Amino acid sequence: MAIETSAGEKHVYQETANDRFKKSSNQWFFGSIMLATVLHFGLFQFFPELTASDVSFGVNEFEAIELPPEVEIPPPPEQITRPAVPVVAATELEEDITIAPTTFEENPVENLPPPPADASRLGDRPVFTPYTVKPEIKNRQRAAAIILRNYPKMLQDAGVQGTVHLWVFIDTEGRVQNAQVQRGSGNSQLDEAALKSVHEFEFTPALNMDKRVPVWVAFPIRFEVLQ
Repeated sequence: MAIETSAGEKHVYQETANDRFKKSSNQWFFGSIMLATVLHFGLFQFFPELTASDVSFGVNEFEAIELPPEVEIPPPPEQITRPAVPVVAATELEEDITIAPTTFEENPVENLPPPPADASRLGDRPVFTPYTVKPEIKNRQRAAAIILRNYPKMLQDAGVQGTVHLWVFIDTEGRVQNAQVQRGSGNSQLDEAALKSVHEFEFTPALNMDKRVPVWVAFPIRFEVLQ
């Protein structure tokens, strides 16, 4: 490209790529506007129709129901008290209660019953037999152990206790030859246990002056459960 100056000189000017871009920029700009317009028109014209979805929700109605009547739970039953472990108390063989005292002051001679016709049958039933020295238990601990051994287990577990009053016939050797219930405990098993126990006891013989004599004596045996 030639450019002529005011002095009449001619200069040659070579067009650059930048110049060419500037010339064509207006064309590109307007062409882009036209193309964008056509594309947007076509997009709105041919795009599927959009609809809003129904997002409403319903309310479920709750129906009130009548509750059943409240059931009253009964309280638990009271715990049954377990019976105490039975323990036979120390055998009541005290001197003042074991052998009923028999003295001539309390039994005057004029009031004494006649002696039995047959002395060999003295031990058949309780009768008055005079003595000056009463019989004594030889071994009280052994006697207590005998009572404990003969105490019925079922009665021990149930806590049944009682006193059996006996008539006991003791011979001249201190052995029990006969025994009878004077007053029972109210329980036949305890009465039988007392009779069985007393036959195993050992006594010192009774003395009338300085002579051994067979005697009938009152003898209580108590079965007791200690709590």
